[in-house]
Amino acid sequence: MQIYLPIAELPVNVLLVLVMGLAVGFISGMFGIGGGFLMTPLLIFIGINPAVAVASVASHVAASSFSGALNYWRRRALDVPLALMLLTGGLIGTTAGVWLFTLLRRLGQLDLTISLAYLILLCSVGGMMMVESVRAIMRARGGRPAEVRRPGSHLWIHGLPLKMRFKVSKIYVSVIPIWVIGFIIGFIGAIMGIGGGFLLVPALIYLIRVPTGVVIGTSMVLTLVTMTYATIIHAATNHLVDALLALILMIGGVIGAQFGARTGQRFSGEQLRLLLGLLVMMVGLRFAFDLVVQPHELFTVRSVEGQR
Repeated sequence: MQIYLPIAELPVNVLLVLVMGLAVGFISGMFGIGGGFLMTPLLIFIGINPAVAVASVASHVAASSFSGALNYWRRRALDVPLALMLLTGGLIGTTAGVWLFTLLRRLGQLDLTISLAYLILLCSVGGMMMVESVRAIMRARGGRPAEVRRPGSHLWIHGLPLKMRFKVSKIYVSVIPIWVIGFIIGFIGAIMGIGGGFLLVPALIYLIRVPTGVVIGTSMVLTLVTMTYATIIHAATNHLVDALLALILMIGGVIGAQFGARTGQRFSGEQLRLLLGLLVMMVGLRFAFDLVVQPHELFTVRSVEGQR
């Protein structure tokens, strides 16, 4: 069953897109992370323009984060002041990311930049996750305890000025690294169409020492606001958000997440991280393959903005 996407300007199989939404939703529910870093590459692989894929997936990620953020809000499992500090840097980073996105698109270098960014990010993150999970599995099989940092120990960022007390998270830390983390997540999300949860959650836990029970809901608030903001800017400046595509993906994602959450309960944390690391690495290697293989069409014709 073919359906024409008006913004992407190509027909796609609606069942294929729906299955992609189901699969990424299943993975998101299974591993407890946003699926933007997988959805955007999949859309690119089936022929959708990278710029349209990034802009459309941003709206999909924002919608997917809404229900999760609302759920954590009701459970009072998020730190509102911490989320506001993250948003201070996140909104600035999103604005900068959309500006660079528009500039690269005007120069004709956007597709290459997105591919290289995904290659570097996915291969590095996937590799680190695989190494860490394998070490954890080997420690568990050998009966050795996990290496835990002592509660009194601190990193250099805890000595920075402009400290603020966050009562829900029970931390007293400088807002400077929080602004920087928010800026980086917003910037990456605007360019790559990812919520950044798989980067934000470890950063808040290991760098800022935010409790695990609070960090997920807090990160969802940042993802919700920054991706909504990115969607609005992309739609207003670049006119690249394909609402029909995002709607189909959301339907599949919501359904798939329910089954993924149940399946994920059958695996240990180390096994889940290893599986996710392998999946992330495979997608990164696919980008590497596409960058070195000779395309079927050596030349393309594209209209340049501002020229006739």
